Amino acid sequence: MEVKTTSFLDELNARYKDLLPSQRIEQFYKEFDVNQVLVTSSFAANSAFFLHLFSKYGHSAQEIHFIDTRFHFDETLHYKQFLSQKYNLNVVDITPNKAQNQAANKEQLWKTNPDLCCEINKVQPLSIVAKNYAVWASGLMRSQNEHRKSLRIFEEKKGNLRFYPIIDIDPAKRDAFIKQENLPTHPMVKEGYHSIGCKHCTVKGESREGRWVGLAKTECGLHI
Repeated sequence: MEVKTTSFLDELNARYKDLLPSQRIEQFYKEFDVNQVLVTSSFAANSAFFLHLFSKYGHSAQEIHFIDTRFHFDETLHYKQFLSQKYNLNVVDITPNKAQNQAANKEQLWKTNPDLCCEINKVQPLSIVAKNYAVWASGLMRSQNEHRKSLRIFEEKKGNLRFYPIIDIDPAKRDAFIKQENLPTHPMVKEGYHSIGCKHCTVKGESREGRWVGLAKTECGLHI
């Protein structure tokens, strides 16, 4: 499927705008073939919110892709395993080029060139996989940073239609839903981490304040 016109996106966004996230996901699979859909999760912070919705209202055959940069916290990998079992998820790991990943680790590239580190270990591996799909769904929210504030439920970027079913859910509503449904959050959230990425570039902080501290960097490059 190729997205060619602004009117196509406008029509999609207009139809999905007033739906609840659960309704958006149900409707989504009525319109899009599961084999053409790429769903990604970082298994970080409040990923259970996003994954709960897809496991309950999505397609049973949907795979969930996880970018394993080899730099994740052990807690993230354990959380990934826990949620995979809890929601019966079929998780597929995306891994970077082994030689490039090893070189990045040896040179501590996250210190000298964090943009290149993200490019090698996240952006390039996912871009190879994303070419095989027409639609990419992820758990972005407008409250996370300035770039995401302007995003709509459906966008077109780099040849993919992007689907952000929880983009307009504010943190208060998300947290209320997590509490109501008793969803398990990432164990590091209780320690003060609210946005959890690679261990070298993550510290404690509200929202995404703990990512790439001291740098004019708010995105890894996947979503821009």
